[in-house]
Amino acid sequence: MDRAAATDRARRWAGPAYRRVKREWQWRRCGADLDLTTAEPEGFPYVVMRHTTPMLRQLQGLPMQLQHNKITNLRLAAAPLDGRVVGPGQRLSFWRFVGNPTARRGFLDGVVLDDGVLRAGVGGGLCQLTNLLYWMTIHTPLTVVERWRHTYDVFPDNNRTQPFASGATCAYPSLDLQIENRTDAAFRLGVTVGETHLSGAWTSDRRPRHTYRVYEAAHVITTEGPGIHMRRNIIRRRVIDAHGVEIGDELVSENHAQMMYEPFLPPAPVRAGIES
Repeated sequence: MDRAAATDRARRWAGPAYRRVKREWQWRRCGADLDLTTAEPEGFPYVVMRHTTPMLRQLQGLPMQLQHNKITNLRLAAAPLDGRVVGPGQRLSFWRFVGNPTARRGFLDGVVLDDGVLRAGVGGGLCQLTNLLYWMTIHTPLTVVERWRHTYDVFPDNNRTQPFASGATCAYPSLDLQIENRTDAAFRLGVTVGETHLSGAWTSDRRPRHTYRVYEAAHVITTEGPGIHMRRNIIRRRVIDAHGVEIGDELVSENHAQMMYEPFLPPAPVRAGIES
């Protein structure tokens, strides 16, 4: 075995351990309190943002059982997050509470995106939870300090209710979602996994001073080569005060992803003697 091959083999063998140590070091050095307690909802009467998404979606070429397995995975991941309180100066780290989604811990094969290809993988489907958390959080005064965009745009816009690239991907432990509270209020996270829908809410012990309207800007689709299409946009939000007056317009994120479907539908064929 030559030196290059030996180095590559060592990197693959040590990779998971290295990534774990790197994440542990980041948690220690982040400068925020990560030890969040849980609380009952009664102490947080003000709803800042809530959202619900469907969990079951038929994907071409993949068995529906993977979608049902995803619900199990989401239940396991949501349990340690539900009820967590992020007080002033504290930070929520998704993976610090969820942990490694392994089969030994009860996680099942769900759908994972591997280099642009959908396939089965243990713990698959947890991106739906980080997508939900990110979307809710950008409607609050909480600060997203770590978020990873999706590098592939897998699904067409049919029935899309949110702007493209308004979610957050995750992969243990490298791709985390971290949310910090830089306000003087406390926020409680609620997550519920029902039979068919995933629901979440940020509630607070203080009445919100502002509301937020998230929107997409500068959306473009470009062709980078034969059959290669890239989609780009900017996510922004308008800040509205208690009187309904817009007092700010803030950048949330800049995104780009390779499209895994044809971006433009061909015109319908014209057939003589048939009226639409």
